[in-house]
Amino acid sequence: MSLGDIGSSKVVAGNALTRALTHSPLIAVVLYLAVATGLLATIGLAVVSILDQQRALALTTDLLDQLRGRKARGAASASAERPGTPFLEGPTVTVAGAALLQRVAAAVADVGGTIQSSQVDVLGTQAKDGFVGLVVSCEMEQPALQKLLYDLEAGMPFLFVDQLDVQVPQTTATNEGGTGRIRVVLGVSGQWQGNR
Repeated sequence: MSLGDIGSSKVVAGNALTRALTHSPLIAVVLYLAVATGLLATIGLAVVSILDQQRALALTTDLLDQLRGRKARGAASASAERPGTPFLEGPTVTVAGAALLQRVAAAVADVGGTIQSSQVDVLGTQAKDGFVGLVVSCEMEQPALQKLLYDLEAGMPFLFVDQLDVQVPQTTATNEGGTGRIRVVLGVSGQWQGNR
């Protein structure tokens, strides 16, 4: 079969289709409705896909705002909702260290914990970069630890958890519910801007 034969067979088939549609308007109407239904279904699926993408974008934006601390989370503590600067405030590094201790003590108290001891480090290795450190030893219920860590890292000023040591008493470890008081040694640091 040559190219000319293939071309002529296409023309013959096209002519046969045209004749069938011309002689039977029912076939033409059915084909028209099928094509129109297909196009409407395609448009409908595209609209649904766009709406799903908009919902996903809104959820992602909401989650990003929560992670950035712009929007208060429903279960977040009051200290994470406080507006403020991202840096420790105070005219001297000692006052900034006291502000850091006050912020961490408030966060521990908010989750029902108690501070056993604390040590502020204003002359440590990171002090030259403007960082103030704090090591605090506290006790709290086991489920409160996650709330405390979220409060410290998501709230203002920006704080960094540098050290976390959790000691679970034997009676708490063998407890079925996993609840009980745990001892936590927490190293936290924040940046002080000074008098800039």
